[in-house]
Amino acid sequence: MKKLLLLFPCVLITAALFPQEIRIDELKKHITYLSSDELQGRRTSSEGEKKSALYIQQQFRMAHLQPKGTQGYIFEFSFKKNPDPHDTITVNLPERKGINVVGFLNNEVEYTVIIGAHHDHLGLGNDKNSLDANSEGKIHNGADDNASGVAGVIELANYFSNNNRKEKFNFLFICFSGEELGLIGSKKFCENPTIDFSKVNYMLNMDMIGRLSDSTKKLVIYGVGTSPDFVPLIDNLQTELSIKKDSAGIGPSDQTSFYLKNIPVLHFFTGQHSDYHKPGDDVEKINFNGEKQVLELIIRVIEETEQLPKLVFTPTKNSEETKTAFKVTLGIMPDYIFEGKGVRADGVTDGKPAGKAGLKPGDIIIQLGEFSVSNMQDYMKALSSFNKGDSTKVKVLRENKEVTMEVLFNNNK
Repeated sequence: MKKLLLLFPCVLITAALFPQEIRIDELKKHITYLSSDELQGRRTSSEGEKKSALYIQQQFRMAHLQPKGTQGYIFEFSFKKNPDPHDTITVNLPERKGINVVGFLNNEVEYTVIIGAHHDHLGLGNDKNSLDANSEGKIHNGADDNASGVAGVIELANYFSNNNRKEKFNFLFICFSGEELGLIGSKKFCENPTIDFSKVNYMLNMDMIGRLSDSTKKLVIYGVGTSPDFVPLIDNLQTELSIKKDSAGIGPSDQTSFYLKNIPVLHFFTGQHSDYHKPGDDVEKINFNGEKQVLELIIRVIEETEQLPKLVFTPTKNSEETKTAFKVTLGIMPDYIFEGKGVRADGVTDGKPAGKAGLKPGDIIIQLGEFSVSNMQDYMKALSSFNKGDSTKVKVLRENKEVTMEVLFNNNK
């Protein structure tokens, strides 16, 4: 008995000397539940997504985060979205609801770091966004996309909440709904944030961080051009990971919504694979040790920024069609949840045809050349008809007035 009493204080001292660590067993627990058949693929607005939100809320509460949604931890929003991309009717569609989950770690300092990931996925393939040939009725569990990112958010929340050191940032942890339908949840949050965005230092997004290759160790980090401090900071990190940097702030995940609010962003991604947006994205294929390495790198990035002043935001050159077969790009970030007629520009890239022609964020493209533009499909069809060196007119609605501009497609990226 005396021996135990002597050892017990030593255990406490030893625990206090070492910070909280990323726990592989907890990553496995989170991803296994979130990608289980019970949640039926976590389609936005589904019962499975509600279960996902409740699970994340419980984990945030256990990590001692303050509720920072609009109703406790919950930030609910409404939207309309036609599951058929070829059907332009949205007026008579039933209203759907999405659930963001938001928790705040208040360290009573000036600046906040936002750490996020989306928790929705494709459900049973009902929204026409599966890449499986016969998708409807098949559960798309989304273990990598994006239960892996959600698990990362939860574990980082535990790390920074239980870390035995004085943190120099507050942290907002947020899991978004509606990402698979066009970044809806992050956009809704950025339109009505529950914290002061002027006090946000930067935003870190995790989307598909669960398939790190043990042979290549390749990690892609997008958004390194959104602040001049990111590239030298990342280049100076000593790591076994092979890091590929991409400067663009705009991309097909939730960091885009924050970039468009002039917040520096980084997006972490371990790469595309054959199970992307298919029923085969299951927990058995997750590299848990690899995800732990990614999260440890994110912690180091955060710690390095502690030594710096508030990061300066810099706009980047982005192309909204980098993964398409288009010969040209206009240089806009479309608003994927715009419900009116036309294509609304959420962002306009400097130096690209749209910017040079005078388009502004908020402009609604209603005609491109001889093509009338009622929806995204019209826009893409029109864009595909142009070649480098072509010029045409673009007609937009700006504050309910028609404005026509001359566009020159003098670039192809």
